[in-house]
Amino acid sequence: MSTKVPQNQSDQEIDIFDISKSISSFFDRLNAVLFRAIHFFVRNWILALVIVAVGFGLGWYLDKNKKSYDNQIVVSPNFGSVDYLYDKINLLQAKISSGDVDFLKNEVGISDPGAIGKIEIKPITDVYKFVHENKQNLELIKLMAEVGEIKKVLEDKVTSRNYTFHTISFISGKAVDRKNIAEPILKYLNNSEYYVAVQKIGRKNLEQEIAQNDTIIAQIDRVLRSVGNNERSVSQNNKLVYVSDSSPLNDIIETKKKLIEEQGENRIKLIRSDKTIQDVDLNLNINDSKILDGNFKYLLPFFFILIFVFITLFIKFYNSQLSKHKQTNS
Repeated sequence: MSTKVPQNQSDQEIDIFDISKSISSFFDRLNAVLFRAIHFFVRNWILALVIVAVGFGLGWYLDKNKKSYDNQIVVSPNFGSVDYLYDKINLLQAKISSGDVDFLKNEVGISDPGAIGKIEIKPITDVYKFVHENKQNLELIKLMAEVGEIKKVLEDKVTSRNYTFHTISFISGKAVDRKNIAEPILKYLNNSEYYVAVQKIGRKNLEQEIAQNDTIIAQIDRVLRSVGNNERSVSQNNKLVYVSDSSPLNDIIETKKKLIEEQGENRIKLIRSDKTIQDVDLNLNINDSKILDGNFKYLLPFFFILIFVFITLFIKFYNSQLSKHKQTNS
């Protein structure tokens, strides 16, 4: 009976031994690293404690005083004032970024300009209403979609500025109210002699159009009543009257349906035509919850400790390399 150990079995035993040795060596190195880290903090515990206390105190102060709120004003620009609206908001942002307190106080009327950190405007995408209001808009979207993705087309600057509603968003460092910030901004946006004149004429034209349409609808009703009376008269004489889709009477009925639909839209437009930039909805002091909010008192001590460790390691590395350099040149 042979007692010779196969070569592959011997190799397996060597591999297992090497793996076990590597694992043991890894844990030894890990233990050494942990010991050096513990020893480092034990040796510098007073300084580390001071760093943690300073970081916690500063973080607590920031958590208490550094707050951020989102504020939104939904508006509807009327009488072709979309570009004017966007230009005004961009100007406001430029003045906020440059810290032009005099402009924000005197020209806009904001009593506390420092409360606003940023202001911007974006359209509320509503492609269905955009297409419904004007059939030519559908052709425009089809044409633009042929040369690009439909999503990009809908969010394109040319398309998006033609949506009915837009959201003005601004960030404030503290809670604000409508009187101090929102109303001054809206008043500033509507403070244009040109658009004030356009608004008055546009509203008057809209009222005249509504009155004229009411008159036309009343006339159509009289025509239809007259036709109805004639039909009853003919039916009494045992004669039949047919109304085809191409008859003038059918055109009159279709015209009335379109006018009624147009009147409904005009009356809604009339509600929004009090101002050039009509405010539709207002949401103030939305708590801007972020990861850092309320966590500075925990994050800053950890961050300061990391900086302390990094600086210590850097100094140790520099001294070590400097010592080697001196030994080499000596």
